[in-house]
Amino acid sequence: QVQLVESGGGLVQAGGSLSLSCAASGRTFSTYDMGWFRQAPGKEREFVAAISRGGSRAIYVDDVLGRFTMSSDNAKNTVYLQMNSLKPEDTAVYYCAARRRFGPLRTPNTYEYWGQGTQVTVSS
Repeated sequence: QVQLVESGGGLVQAGGSLSLSCAASGRTFSTYDMGWFRQAPGKEREFVAAISRGGSRAIYVDDVLGRFTMSSDNAKNTVYLQMNSLKPEDTAVYYCAARRRFGPLRTPNTYEYWGQGTQVTVSS
């Protein structure tokens, strides 16, 4: 079991930066795959970034590659998403997720635990 709480969302202008945090409680999060997903109005939830359990290198959806950086701090049971060069199309509710199941890291339905989400709005 793990509980996740996201923070750091807000309103920014295009080209700006924003940092999201996801604090986990319960079992040490290094035993879970951790991911970031987002959902824009009228669209399905999509993969953004993830780090495999025991790993240190994140994978990303092509749209954010080079702009977003996911990192983890095992001692703090926290993962982060640093977002730079934000675009209006990045506007969405961003969710932190965790799983012990195995499968494609990019698939939302394989994640067992989810935070409440934090709104990110990027103005033009």
